Amino acid sequence: MEINVDFVIVNDEEMPPLMVTPNDNDEVKVVLNAAHRTWLALHRKTVGGLGEPIFEKIDFLLHTWLEEQRAYEKMDGEY
Repeated sequence: MEINVDFVIVNDEEMPPLMVTPNDNDEVKVVLNAAHRTWLALHRKTVGGLGEPIFEKIDFLLHTWLEEQRAYEKMDGEY
């Protein structure tokens, strides 16, 4: 399975330095804001190393949600 990630560079003082958002096809789009290039440059190693920590936080979020869903199923008698 090929994973597509769109990378877009903008230059907008009102937007944050980095965003991860869905594109028009509901795939991952990463937006880098050149208006914050100094901040991005200073924190490039931290930003570049976010893969594993972000995955762990998303995994925790989803696991917690699944536990809640399972608890609701048990309350409704759906085993």
